[in-house]
Amino acid sequence: MRAVIQRVTKATVEIDHLTVAEIGCGLLILIGFEEGDSAIDAEWLSGKIARLRVFNDNTGVMNLSVLDVNGEVLVVSQFTLHASTRKGNRPSYIRASRPETAIPLYQYFIERMETEMGRKPQTGKFGAHMKVSLLNDGPVTIIIDTRWKE
Repeated sequence: MRAVIQRVTKATVEIDHLTVAEIGCGLLILIGFEEGDSAIDAEWLSGKIARLRVFNDNTGVMNLSVLDVNGEVLVVSQFTLHASTRKGNRPSYIRASRPETAIPLYQYFIERMETEMGRKPQTGKFGAHMKVSLLNDGPVTIIIDTRWKE
């Protein structure tokens, strides 16, 4: 399970010219699943993200989590995070989970983020063609892969 976490001042998801999700200050989480990912990975990752200290305290040091600043969260599925570019110029997505595996993990990750945050995160729509807009604050962008947790 791989996540790209971006600290934002605002972010939106648009599908077919309709805004389906919108947040202010918080985290935009792009998340991709690969074969072998499990509910344990979703639990670990959701906890890690909720407590990730990437917001400035009153001295300007990144010392606060999204929980500490009462920020919002927007979760967007993105299978292309597992693209392989080793051979040729066309990315291969062979490592990305099939929808029958990824959808339940995506839903479980969202549930876990809700548990961690104490409120439901905003979401995109799994498998939809989405237009994601964001105003990255910093910029701060962190990549976390559950394969690196050990």
